[in-house]
Amino acid sequence: MRKIINSLPAVLAAGTAVLVGIAGSAVPAAAATGTPGSAGLGDRLYPLLGNGGYDVRNYYLSLKYPAKQPTQTVTGNVTITATATKDLSRFDLDFGGKSVGAVSVNGKAAAFRRSGDELVITPATYLRKGKTFKVVVSGFTAAPTSASAGEPEGFVATPDGTVLAGQPDTSHELFPSNDHPRDKATYTIRLTAPAGWIGVANGKRLSRTTSGGYVSTVYRESKPMASELVQVAVGDFVVQNRKAVGGVAVRDVVPRRLAKNLLAKAQVERSQIAWMTKKVGAYPFENYGTLVIDADLGFALETQTLSLYDTSLFAYPAYIRNPIMAHELAHQWFGDSVAPTAWSDVWQNEGHATWYELLYAADTKTFKKYTGFSSREAYFKAVYKLGNQWRAQYGPVAKPKSSKSVWDVFNPNVYDGGALALYALQQKIGVKKFEKVERAWVRQYRGKSASTKDFIALASKVSGQNLRPFLNRWLYGKTVPAMPGHKDWKTASSSAASVASAPGEYLVSSRPHH
Repeated sequence: MRKIINSLPAVLAAGTAVLVGIAGSAVPAAAATGTPGSAGLGDRLYPLLGNGGYDVRNYYLSLKYPAKQPTQTVTGNVTITATATKDLSRFDLDFGGKSVGAVSVNGKAAAFRRSGDELVITPATYLRKGKTFKVVVSGFTAAPTSASAGEPEGFVATPDGTVLAGQPDTSHELFPSNDHPRDKATYTIRLTAPAGWIGVANGKRLSRTTSGGYVSTVYRESKPMASELVQVAVGDFVVQNRKAVGGVAVRDVVPRRLAKNLLAKAQVERSQIAWMTKKVGAYPFENYGTLVIDADLGFALETQTLSLYDTSLFAYPAYIRNPIMAHELAHQWFGDSVAPTAWSDVWQNEGHATWYELLYAADTKTFKKYTGFSSREAYFKAVYKLGNQWRAQYGPVAKPKSSKSVWDVFNPNVYDGGALALYALQQKIGVKKFEKVERAWVRQYRGKSASTKDFIALASKVSGQNLRPFLNRWLYGKTVPAMPGHKDWKTASSSAASVASAPGEYLVSSRPHH
């Protein structure tokens, strides 16, 4: 995610439980044996996000958009193929939409009830540990909110149609899921809309058919994907297919009425794909592209294979816009392919994406214009100065204090503090070994979820050094450790006035002047 408010470079340069519905009266209130799966995976920041007792393998999601009206209620069905990790008498799905029509498990009607954003399902017979089962939630409905700057709102309406901005915890406002990045799965997504509108989703398009005035388009994301990275864009959009880069197909999606201006600016992604693959290795998915909506979201988002931006970003000059696009592209490796095990690990996403954002600006010789600093070293020195203030305000890099607001989780210490920890690691082990660590990380955990502990262990193995004490201090310490090679770097007092909320890629209207 890339919040586009309040530039950190500018700051640095300035020194500063309702129950509903039972499916079928003959369904028993509880299965014969087994125990319930947990309502939540115990994530310290989002305790009720995700659910225990099963592992999802695949989603088949079908959505119908009945009219050419962005604010309409959509209807859907989802078939979830999962494996029970214990004997299950009942289990939960996350769902915050309007209503549910019916639920079945392994072809038999199942009892269900809703409690907040939990859809609690009791199958007719218990599910045995290690066995695959299928749950179908049919006739569910969801309605979008209007796009506006602020916190991500999940299912979002724009003047041209709807999109999904689900990070970190709102994809289940559109469809039932195990909505936590620890449980990645493959997806087939079918979008049915009135003729004249198009539907676009993650991955490769498999088919497009027309019947009765509606067009149904089917997409397949064959690589494991976290639910927070699902994208479904339906409306009066156009798709521009571009020449592949190193075998990676490229497609862009923009509002039809804005296509001429936006498509010309989006094409930089092709050179960025080539740049990023040289840095860390092969692109991890089937294709890539840009989705631009006519809105002022205040952030950009790395939905898998199709990064989401708004028109406010595309109003900025290229020296601002392009590094932010590099940030979202970097997420396809760091955050998408390698997802966090828990949301406390989000620094792995944002610290790395910020690292490559800044490196891209340096390599394209726009760094000073972009940040206001003469070099990356000067930038990180300024970040270091603010480190203790950030840790006091937001918590350590790998242990944010709060999830009261999404920006308490996606905070400055996760973005630039995370990138600063990577800079410290590079200083400690040298550039060549650092680059080996980066490549090994995205190779070893490709398609998986990984933790901060995993990163520390891999960095130690690849570097040939025990980096556990060093990285534990950088990632979990209450104060910033000494920077290797820069004993003269100083921090401001942690008791000083708190820094304005501003992750490293934040922008303000004054940004072009720095």
